[in-house]
Amino acid sequence: MATAKKAPAKKAVAKKAAPAKKAAPAKKVAAKKAAPATKAAPAKKVAAKSAAPAKSAAPAKKAAAKKAPAKKRAVNAAFMKALTPSPALAAVVGPTPLPRTEVVSKLWTYIKKNKLQDAVNKRMINADAKLKEIFGKMQVSMFEMAGLIGKHLK
Repeated sequence: MATAKKAPAKKAVAKKAAPAKKAAPAKKVAAKKAAPATKAAPAKKVAAKSAAPAKSAAPAKKAAAKKAPAKKRAVNAAFMKALTPSPALAAVVGPTPLPRTEVVSKLWTYIKKNKLQDAVNKRMINADAKLKEIFGKMQVSMFEMAGLIGKHLK
């Protein structure tokens, strides 16, 4: 008799668990229709169980944030080293030694001032007489530009 009582209990558990799984994804359907009390109760229990771990995880995140404060990125010294431009590049950015980042920045101001960016494809730069000496061709992509500038800096 003990086994006979356990078998129906297992079926009953399986029946109760199945509607809970169906009720969880279809919350909108349950809200529109009046659901029986037996189906609504397991859905609330599932929601309560999922909410409980979230509360315990929140203090752990706060503790981790206190242990590791945000650090500022250190600037690479190679980018900030002043380099002397070649005579062709000096005609555009000036003869004074500048860091690589400033050279690129001044080149972009020159390109925008003289409207040398291609109207159709903004990634392409149309070279004028000064830039043709630096780039070696009439049109260069903005990604190639940094590599071509490196040849003119010492």
